[in-house]
Amino acid sequence: MEDVWLHGRSLLGIFAFIAFAWVLGPRKSVPFRLILFAVALQFLIAWALYTVPVTRAFLASLTGVVEALQAATTEGASFVFGYLGGGPIPFVVDPERQNFLFVFAFQALPMLIVLSALSALLWRWRVLEFIVRGFAYLFRRALNLSGAASLGAAANIFLGMTESPVLIRPRLPQMSRADLFLIMTVGFSTVAGSVMAVYAAQLGGVIDGVAGHILTASLISVPAAVLFARLMLPPESEIPAPDRPDDEKIPTTIYHSSMDALTTGVADGVRLFINVVAMLLVFTSLVALVNIMLGAAPDLNGAPLSVERVLGWVFAPFVWLAGVPWAESQTAGSLMGLKTALNEIYAYDALARAGEDLAPRTRLIMAYALCGFANFSSVGILIGGLVAIAPSRRTDILELAPRALISGTLATLSTGAVIGALPGGVFGL
Repeated sequence: MEDVWLHGRSLLGIFAFIAFAWVLGPRKSVPFRLILFAVALQFLIAWALYTVPVTRAFLASLTGVVEALQAATTEGASFVFGYLGGGPIPFVVDPERQNFLFVFAFQALPMLIVLSALSALLWRWRVLEFIVRGFAYLFRRALNLSGAASLGAAANIFLGMTESPVLIRPRLPQMSRADLFLIMTVGFSTVAGSVMAVYAAQLGGVIDGVAGHILTASLISVPAAVLFARLMLPPESEIPAPDRPDDEKIPTTIYHSSMDALTTGVADGVRLFINVVAMLLVFTSLVALVNIMLGAAPDLNGAPLSVERVLGWVFAPFVWLAGVPWAESQTAGSLMGLKTALNEIYAYDALARAGEDLAPRTRLIMAYALCGFANFSSVGILIGGLVAIAPSRRTDILELAPRALISGTLATLSTGAVIGALPGGVFGL
């Protein structure tokens, strides 16, 4: 009976998040058709991926792909960084201190560079282009999007929030504010293919088949992002844009050759690597500094104040609506808060360390709810990237970005609630 209540609460949570987004918007007529199609599409995609034998086998195989990528990256990292990158250790190590040899920057993050280069090659070879075109057609037909909006949204499944708008650069200056807001929301509620394997490596020990879940999360968050973007900023007109799916041509000159794709991907990966390292260093230090200051305050409920506790209180009601039991909502809420204040890598690391403190169902819900770029530092990254390719829309971008952070966060919470509403047997729980 308790399981039924938890699944039912997750289902109600989806519509609670929808109502919250509608209140934050201009509160025009409720788009019942869009709500029905977007929520149904999320459930349909998740159900199909994990119940159809072919797709279920494909998702299961991703674990092996991640392990192969890890092994290959370790070879390169150990050649460059030696034992710091995972190579042979040139001294005797106390078994109880073995974990101290894991250096996150040199053993986990180099995969960002490898995957960035690999993604660029797959795009040059038109593998990702074929997949993106298919999803763009699906989203356009199911969610009534313009060609530019559907292409930009679909590209976000595999590309980053600043890379995918490049595909629709010619349309950005004339794009409606509603479609621009939609692209930004999708960017915040999905993750790039270059980081999916990093997340999978972080959570490999606490969630079975996590690579498939990360891909699924980024995929089903697109219809959620479309829904929340339309609720918070509806289109100026109910008449769809007069374009067809094939009107939006994907540029063929993104990379001039396979070598150009490889070198460009490496350069992009290095920038991402440095950015992540710097962000983790600075924000971890800031959290520690704030905790030191909060430590001067009197204990509350028998424990000192901390950033994690405060963020847990803020987000506990939201993760409870997503289907997390109230007894675990403080811990799960702090994960959601860390992801928003810092980034998803920091939050996934905390989720991995939480381990047995959270039930398997809660860990799965949070893996989906945390899977997005919706955090404060990403606001600056998104603004900088979009203004660079569409300077004429600078005012709109600056105005819409903070609101997109809210809609993107609600979208990932809704995605977590969708997973919570599905029977545990679908995912083997």
